[in-house]
Amino acid sequence: MKKKILFVINTLGYGGAERAMLDLFDVLGPEKYEVSLFVLTGQGELSHALPEHVHLLNQDYQDVSVLTKEGRKLLMKSVLKAGIGKGLFLRRAPYLLKNLWNMSKSGRILPDKLCWRLLADGAPRIRKEYDLAVAYLEGGATYYVAEHVKAKKKTGFVHIDYGQAGYTRDLDLGCYRKIDWIFTVSDEVKEHFLEVYPEYEKKVSVFHNLVNQDRIRRMADQGQGFEDDFEGYRILTVGRLSHQKRYDIAIQAMALLKEKCSVPVRWYVLGEGDLRSSLEKQIKEAGLEKDFILLGVKKNPFPYYKNCDFYVHATGYEGKSIAIQEAQTLGKPILATDCSGNREQINNGVDGCLCQLTPEAVSEQLLWMIQHPEESRNYAEEAKKKVLYHTKGLAQFLALLD
Repeated sequence: MKKKILFVINTLGYGGAERAMLDLFDVLGPEKYEVSLFVLTGQGELSHALPEHVHLLNQDYQDVSVLTKEGRKLLMKSVLKAGIGKGLFLRRAPYLLKNLWNMSKSGRILPDKLCWRLLADGAPRIRKEYDLAVAYLEGGATYYVAEHVKAKKKTGFVHIDYGQAGYTRDLDLGCYRKIDWIFTVSDEVKEHFLEVYPEYEKKVSVFHNLVNQDRIRRMADQGQGFEDDFEGYRILTVGRLSHQKRYDIAIQAMALLKEKCSVPVRWYVLGEGDLRSSLEKQIKEAGLEKDFILLGVKKNPFPYYKNCDFYVHATGYEGKSIAIQEAQTLGKPILATDCSGNREQINNGVDGCLCQLTPEAVSEQLLWMIQHPEESRNYAEEAKKKVLYHTKGLAQFLALLD
């Protein structure tokens, strides 16, 4: 008998967690497993990349990113449908008001965190019982699996610095009590999760992302990537246009680098998000329209990695960056900010550089890397040697099915 596994994820866009889930699907072959997927928002452009043996359960699925204007409208429609049509605004009013008050006191209003509970409670129910139900993201997917899925075992994945991302015990409403095992994608993510939930130490372990390096290298040779005729140093950053990724710092750093660097440099960003308009305004105000380019989302980002000179990941916090792992796979000199997640992936001065999250530090370190090509090449060679495929977490995951 094939083991029946249900995966639940919040969205299915071009994000790191989504791509890591696809790599996990590759090892859950149809000869042993019957794999189903439910996307909580019913949205995301990565549906075309699902393996044939994975059954997408959403009946009304929209192949559009939640990060686009159209996608945000569809998402808001889903929230309103749950809140008004199913009466959840009224039923969940104490929850919404309490957490909104807590957020206002902390100075961080995070509407998405409030909406996950509404989307989880308002989503269609799945009647089938599974051998294993997998909440592949924190928030909505975990709430849905904990409260609304029938399964012999339940597991949840945590991909981010839990507290930094804005999750709290009040938001979660005890969902992890109903989860049998919790996987974090790095040691630092585990540490930060246990700061919020110390009582679950005995049911938390690390499951490093399964990075299909052969696929990354193969796809890097398909397509040309950059289409402009720029002749100079190309800097690349990949990630959604959100506050966490701190593109405001990157824009200021580029302005400083342009002043100091004697050779042509251009910074490109692959990603989309609700900060696009404000970032475009900052770029224009800094006079960087030709120097800091927002390319949007690309179906195949790997030729861009292959053809860039430096990869920069200047973020406020991370879980474990798939983008850094992709840059390492393709042998790129990497500069990242010294924050949770990033510091676990880069050995400073050996296979890349770490710096503080300031425009001055980022620009100065980039200038140093440009002016020291031999050292940068050494970083790239060491990065390419890193072992990025770990099977211990996979073995523990499959053991849940026994």
